[in-house]
Amino acid sequence: MIRAESIESLKAIVQIVDVISQYVELHKVGSNYKGLCPFHTEKTPSFVVEPNKGLFYCFGCQKGGDAIKFVMEYEHLEYKDAIEKIAALYNFTLAYSKSQTPQSDALQKLAEFFRHKLLQSPQMLQYLQKRGISEASRETFELGFAPQNAEILSFLQSRHYAMSDCLRLGIVGEERGRFYARMVNRLIFPIHSPQGRLVGFGGRSLENASAKYLNTPQTSLFNKSRLLYGYHLAKEAIYRERRVIVTEGYIDTILLRQAGFATAVATLGTALGKDHLPLLCKGEPQIIVAYDGDSAGRAAALKAARLLAQKDGGVALLPAGFDPADMVVAKRVEELQATFDSAVPFAAFVLQEMSARYDLANPLQKEKALSEGNAFLRTLSPLLHEEYAPMLASLLRVSPALVARDKSAKPKRTKTAKNDRSITTLEILKTIASAPNLLEEVLEYIDTPAFIGFEEEFELLKSGQLEHPKVLQILLSNRRALPLDGLREQLRATLWIYYEETLRRLKAQKIGIAADQRSHMMAQIRDLLRQLNHGEFPRFVEFALKG
Repeated sequence: MIRAESIESLKAIVQIVDVISQYVELHKVGSNYKGLCPFHTEKTPSFVVEPNKGLFYCFGCQKGGDAIKFVMEYEHLEYKDAIEKIAALYNFTLAYSKSQTPQSDALQKLAEFFRHKLLQSPQMLQYLQKRGISEASRETFELGFAPQNAEILSFLQSRHYAMSDCLRLGIVGEERGRFYARMVNRLIFPIHSPQGRLVGFGGRSLENASAKYLNTPQTSLFNKSRLLYGYHLAKEAIYRERRVIVTEGYIDTILLRQAGFATAVATLGTALGKDHLPLLCKGEPQIIVAYDGDSAGRAAALKAARLLAQKDGGVALLPAGFDPADMVVAKRVEELQATFDSAVPFAAFVLQEMSARYDLANPLQKEKALSEGNAFLRTLSPLLHEEYAPMLASLLRVSPALVARDKSAKPKRTKTAKNDRSITTLEILKTIASAPNLLEEVLEYIDTPAFIGFEEEFELLKSGQLEHPKVLQILLSNRRALPLDGLREQLRATLWIYYEETLRRLKAQKIGIAADQRSHMMAQIRDLLRQLNHGEFPRFVEFALKG
């Protein structure tokens, strides 16, 4: 069992945002963080993480708790396994009672065994030399060689590792009551957590094995859909350079790093998926997808580009038949650098690849291409939709009028019904609550009295009370946050309603105000309305009236 004092020591250093951001893409909102709940399907974030309290809570499905509870729920783990998972994330060594050896120690010792066996394998060393991998890179990435089954099992038994623990770690498998080594006669690529803890292995066969590449199966420590090979070595450079280069393979990553591209990482034999995004987007780097230049590589790049269409970065188009490792070996490093620097933006790549799949000389094929292109544009933000709509029209050689308009963009409004007014106001408030840095700019044009029916909520935003229940309710509502141009338009509509309502009340107020003062105020309001009607944004004026 894990010692209680060891668990308490781990809890003392655990930061809940660090843990949950391995699984969920979080965005800072005031002093808290928000994201889409991983426990139920939703489009509007209702999942809140409070770092000061060390707690998470979903307002949609009501799940909540600390970091350990989150890992237990997400990974479907027992308490002990969740503790070990978090310890691995923090590279923290747990203390066990009865001199029990931490199970991850078996991974580390086996990795050392594999490294030793590599030095005794001329075939594998020759292969590494042929691929251009230097001795320094071999040591940096701790490459090894897995020998035959009997030799691996003998090593594990000589170190007194329980086969049950080795089974849980994915080191061995079991069939009909007999254990066997999962990695046999393969070049070994140790795989680490983002914090540098060894969590599994990748293996490449040089023979005609049924699978050229093989990974550790999913365990409490290892999930290939959320890990990136080499990330623990690249993360400092990624944060520093604000760029990450994503490749398809271990050797691509090794050789890119060897050539000076320190931000290179790789997926683990699987396509880039949404579960990679929390780790990949950490630090908000520019993401460069550098896949093989063959048809399979372009198809994989297209899938990645669809996923990353609204992220900064793009697809680096390598020459046909080349992968990043080939380019390094061919000493075409400067060309590689230029290719990364001129990566095709993700949305543009999707449209280019999509249109190339159709015979545009055939009207029916062109119509299908237009339908697919319009469907893709609708997945983008209003701003990106507007930016890429002309590109789709140009690629398909059709009239821009045939490209679908963004249905989320609202038409200009001057007069709105009461219900529409409330929706407009909520959209403005949610936009400000989601991006508090906009508040200073908003206050140049509008202030509390204009938010009829929502004065208290706007005052809370002004005072920075982003955790107040009324603000959280707005953040978690199904109203949309507006793009900047949409925000300005809705502010103008809100001001128009406020000044028109004030003018109506002023006309109806027969006592308590002098005739000349009334006349002056009415002229002032009409001038403000005229400016708004001409697209201007006059400085806000509050009119204090009775009733």
